[in-house]
Amino acid sequence: QEQLVESGGGSVQAGGSLRLSCASSRDTYSTYCMGWFRQVPGKGREGVAVIETDGTTQYSDFAKGRFTISRDDAKNTLYLEMNNLTPEDSAMYYCAARGVRWCGGVWYRPGLYDYWGQGTQVTVSS
Repeated sequence: QEQLVESGGGSVQAGGSLRLSCASSRDTYSTYCMGWFRQVPGKGREGVAVIETDGTTQYSDFAKGRFTISRDDAKNTLYLEMNNLTPEDSAMYYCAARGVRWCGGVWYRPGLYDYWGQGTQVTVSS
């Protein structure tokens, strides 16, 4: 059973930065498509970014130019660097893992992912 544990959330002012981390319990982490999603109350889970096993990344339009997803396979850890945050970025952020190497063109669909973390809250004040 894959276990994903997020950390790094918190409260920041608009324009600030945060770095989220997601630690995986499995050595097979390096063979998985990994992603970040976010969710606000009353809305569905929204894809933020994904990274494939070869390091290829994809981002939602709102994340391009501000967020950077990366992975350290030696540490079984996924990261999300978030810069120039706005109040609209406030949400619970989730790490997700999919048991395939390539994330594909519809990577933003939450139902495709096999494992989820418990989430870490990000709050951005104006």
